[in-house]
Order: sequence, then structure tokens, then C-alpha cells
Amino acid sequence: MDSSLVADDASLLTRIAKHDQTALSQLYDRYAKIIYAVAFKSLRSVEESEEVVLDVFAQVWRIADRYDAVKGRADTWLFVLVRSRILDRLRKLQRSQPSSPVSTELSEIQTQHQSVDPIEEVLICERRDRVLSALKLLPSEQRLVIELAYYQGLTHSQIAAQTEMSLGTVKTRIRLGLNKLKSALDAGI
Repeated sequence: MDSSLVADDASLLTRIAKHDQTALSQLYDRYAKIIYAVAFKSLRSVEESEEVVLDVFAQVWRIADRYDAVKGRADTWLFVLVRSRILDRLRKLQRSQPSSPVSTELSEIQTQHQSVDPIEEVLICERRDRVLSALKLLPSEQRLVIELAYYQGLTHSQIAAQTEMSLGTVKTRIRLGLNKLKSALDAGI
């Protein structure tokens, strides 16, 4: 990702922390479609995915002052919030509809709206392709736990039970895999 865009994201969060609605609007315009696509990938529901987008930006508005540029990039912080909201929705759906299927096919991340700006669509596709390429570089055991956590929405405990690994092993493999993903993406994969 362009370093000026990363810096701009951080400055937007700084402005949002001061309750600058224009900054929130700009961050929304930049990330809403990709957040929707990620949410739809896991939730398979237009309504639930739209709710995730709204929840994430409402949370950003409330807690933007907690973002610390020293600890990581703004988009990384944002997608941690996205993952958390998706997991919340998945748990809610699993409680109310335990038999609802959740897709884990990585190549299916698509937006539902036909009116997507072509440039934005290309950017989303590029980001998706970069992440998928970086995932393929991971050892299979790290890729598996990351896919279960981020694409299927399982908790660390659920992954441990499903894969018959210890909880510590699951957490270590996720941490190692995410570090390798970050390195690969930072290197421009």
C-alpha cells in the first residue's frame, strides 16, 4: 500500500478522534466497500454485512482516539475491528440459526453491488489477490488456522477443538502466520 495513503489513514483517524465528520466520511468512502465484501464473504447476508459496515464505522467514531500509529497501520487497526464485528454477527447467527452454512471458499470475496466504481473494484481485486497470494506462501498449518479464524469466524478455542490442536498451538500458528502475511504484504507480494 502506498505510504502516503497509510499516513493519510492515520491522519483521518486523528481527525475522527476530534469528531471531524468529514474525516469519517472520507474513511468510509475509502473502506466501506471492502469491509462490506469481507463481511459478506463470511456472513452471506446483505443485511448483516451492511450492519457490520455501520457497526465498524460507529465504533471508529467512538474509539478513534485509541488508535496508536506506533503499534500498527491504520488499515490493520480498522480490519481488527471488522473481524471483531463479523465474529459477533457470526456468533449471533449461530445462536439463532445453528444450521446456517458459512462459506470458507477464499476466492469468493465479491461485492454484491453492481454500481461499484470500476477503479474501486480494481483496487479491491488487487488487495484480495495480494492477500490470497500471500496466504499461499504460508505453511499449510498456519494457513488453515488463519482461514478458520478470519474466513470462517471461529474462535481460537473452536479452532483448537475442530483441528484437535492445543489452544497454545493454535494461537502460536495464527500469530506466526499473521506475521508472515504482514511481511509478505509489506514486501509487495
